[in-house]
Amino acid sequence: MRRLGRSYIRPYVGQIFLAILFMIVVAGAQGLSAWLMKPIIDDVFIAKDRDMLKLVSIAVLVTFAIKGFANYTQSILMNWVGMRIVADAQNNLYSHLTELDLGFFHNNPAGTLISRFTADIIQIRNTVSIALTSLGKDLMSLIALVGVMFYQNMELAFVSIFIFPIAILPIVKLGRRMRKVTANSQVEIGLLTTLLAQTFQGMRLVKAYDMEKYEKKRNKVLVEKLFNLTFKAARIRAMVSPIMETLGGVAISVVIVYGGTQVIDGSGTTGELFSFITALLMAYDPMKKLGNLNVSIQEGLAGAQRLFNVIDTKPILFNKPDAQELDNVKGNITISNVTFSYGSDLPVLTNINLEVPAGKRIALVGPSGAGKSTILNLIPRFYDTNAGQVKIDDFDVRDVTMASLRQNIALVSQEITLFNDTIRANIAYGRDNASDQDIYDAARKAAAHDFIIELPQGYETQVGEQGVKLSGGQRQRLAIARAMLKNSPILLLDEATSALDTESERQVQIALDKLMIGRTTLVVAHRLSTVVNADVIYVIEDGKIIQSGSHDALIEQGGPYAKLYALQFSCKNDTITVTP
Repeated sequence: MRRLGRSYIRPYVGQIFLAILFMIVVAGAQGLSAWLMKPIIDDVFIAKDRDMLKLVSIAVLVTFAIKGFANYTQSILMNWVGMRIVADAQNNLYSHLTELDLGFFHNNPAGTLISRFTADIIQIRNTVSIALTSLGKDLMSLIALVGVMFYQNMELAFVSIFIFPIAILPIVKLGRRMRKVTANSQVEIGLLTTLLAQTFQGMRLVKAYDMEKYEKKRNKVLVEKLFNLTFKAARIRAMVSPIMETLGGVAISVVIVYGGTQVIDGSGTTGELFSFITALLMAYDPMKKLGNLNVSIQEGLAGAQRLFNVIDTKPILFNKPDAQELDNVKGNITISNVTFSYGSDLPVLTNINLEVPAGKRIALVGPSGAGKSTILNLIPRFYDTNAGQVKIDDFDVRDVTMASLRQNIALVSQEITLFNDTIRANIAYGRDNASDQDIYDAARKAAAHDFIIELPQGYETQVGEQGVKLSGGQRQRLAIARAMLKNSPILLLDEATSALDTESERQVQIALDKLMIGRTTLVVAHRLSTVVNADVIYVIEDGKIIQSGSHDALIEQGGPYAKLYALQFSCKNDTITVTP
């Protein structure tokens, strides 16, 4: 709770202090309302004083008007503070997440992370609002009303107040149970969010495989778990009510018996007793809210703990204090004695040695899972090697800033990422200052301009989530256009033409050939037709380089590359035919 206050509440101490001042006004009005019952009963109803009737009526009107205005003002201030806490927490969380490594996102489902932004942070906001309001308005109101009770009858006040500490122990136990149940509920919300995201994005596959019933069953299991946990939380929260109601009933019964006896004996007035009972009844509501306070705080602390668990996660990759800017890049890439694994003992790459001279085209080929894409991921430092070095122009990638490193690298992956934005924005992603002409030129080189201008809104067309409104080939060409627009000295192509038809692939390959002139290019490909003109081809198998050389040299050598080539092509009459 201390960290929550330091991180998100302290910046708004001024607004909170002002809200508390208005809460004090509300509390004073509450106490005055209860106190006014004495003159109403004694002076107006019993003594029949007409002058007092007018004064009391005006006092009641003014009291309630002031109370209404003060209550409105503190409510507005506290809502503003609560919403600011949500905005600040979401901004801080998103900022931190974008600095974390790719490995973190591979290990944490998107739905779980999204639930941090929604369920957890909103729970924190509710807790902060309830806690501050309870500690402000409710506590102050309780103090004011108890003050009236002591003013009217000190003995009766002591008798009434000593009953309520009995509720402390069960309320504390309920709070602990609530925190545990809330934490479990938030975990289930994350799992449900992940399931919804996966099924909605993969609905085409769900329908193609007739898996609607299966997905409904999975959804029902999670929803029922969430229902049970939510209902359990509601039961725990509701258990505070019978405790407070019973104790409140005991207190009021004692007051009626003891106070009524005093009035009958003539040691107290009817107005004092009614004023006391009014204050006691009015004190019941803030007392009940304070009783629920611990339960509400535990709910928020469960969300805060999950939020801070993410914020406390440190990036594995970071810039060294003396990291240099990578400027004037020629494009020499050297990979020396590199071994790498994704957090397990089984290496994905073993003792990789690879040289990519500036301006040359290097291809990586081999079966799926051989480690080709992993090699590409090491160059922009998405991961650090377990052993060995990756250098660009004799600079170890760990010795330069990641921003300057990645500014000099353009990547087109087989995993196409398009944002739910316009075609123009997706192409210009990473080049905010790109002119319209630059965007059009990049689209033309990627064989995308023609299909873009045929769309109803052209470059302003919204592509939908992950480019769902476009075909696979169209999405790939936009990704290529984005890389072309970036115009970096190093180009990484990971199956960049895999989703293109034959004609589009031919057009894009011509454009890529032009783009690669004077640039260092590393190509991962399964279609050997796209790499036959590479300066050097490296054959990767089981995380090791087993062959290297030009296309012609590797064909002459025989071995794995020649066998792979024979599987894909048959040469006849100087034409290449793809075999099924």
